[in-house]
Amino acid sequence: MEKSDRVFVAGHKGMIGSAIERRLRETGFANLATRSGCELDLTDQKSVVGFFLAEKPDYVFLAVTTLGGILANSRYPATFIYNNIQSQTNVIQAAWKTGVRKLLYLASSCIYPRECPQPMKEEYLMSGKLEPTSEPYAVAKIAGIRMCQSYDRQYQTRYISVVPADLYGPNDDFDPETGHVLPALMAKMHRAKVRGDPELAVWGTGSPRRECLHVDDLADACIFLMDRYDEPEMINVGSGQDMSIRELALLLRQVVGFRGIIAFDESKPDAVPHKLPDTSKISKLGWSPRIHPQRGLRQTYQWYPSHLESA
Repeated sequence: MEKSDRVFVAGHKGMIGSAIERRLRETGFANLATRSGCELDLTDQKSVVGFFLAEKPDYVFLAVTTLGGILANSRYPATFIYNNIQSQTNVIQAAWKTGVRKLLYLASSCIYPRECPQPMKEEYLMSGKLEPTSEPYAVAKIAGIRMCQSYDRQYQTRYISVVPADLYGPNDDFDPETGHVLPALMAKMHRAKVRGDPELAVWGTGSPRRECLHVDDLADACIFLMDRYDEPEMINVGSGQDMSIRELALLLRQVVGFRGIIAFDESKPDAVPHKLPDTSKISKLGWSPRIHPQRGLRQTYQWYPSHLESA
């Protein structure tokens, strides 16, 4: 990408999209179409095509996503599958119709099978059954990957798919009912600290393992890959290191300053037992994350109370 190129970040109000936009501006990209797309309904095909015809972006980061944790996945499966499929389909089709030079599509590590061998290599996609609680969302994300690959094959486009590890950072969903494990747990722990609660309940056994990647590292990786990766096969992004939910909860306890006891409610589901993306592919290209989880969690917690009224 040249600094003068027109760039559109679809989903720039969300955690991932806003991080990509920040990183683009930090590195000198000022010709962004995100401002004119503030009120764009990506589920409306006519509006999306009209926007692309008017703005003529050269590069597109497709970071729009509707997602949540275990509870949200079980409550809103229709919303998750519809919003994600409709939005990404409209953007990919409009990008092809208007001659976008290159598109980067953000998928999710939940696309891998529930019992996937670890670490999860890109070729393990569709090699087993998905985690039932997140299946509608995962199916939508797999459809996006296959759509990018199909357009590449039929129309010779340059659409790449990126699969990040579990993310955290500013602008995340910190709602305990709809957020993923890390932001939801941070919010619950903060409120427990403020109230002076003697105990905090955490869903599950604490044994599942997750890799946590700061969203600013992902944004850096996306711009890196937009410049240096052109293969139709998807590519994982992460650090290659993980920790158990129990270890994560104890680290958060230290970061937040919660003095109570952490109790694990084993009557609640654990979801996928292990999710560690294999990152050898992007490592060979020369990229690695810069933000250590402890530093990233402290930065996120410093951001959290001052930006959310619910804190």
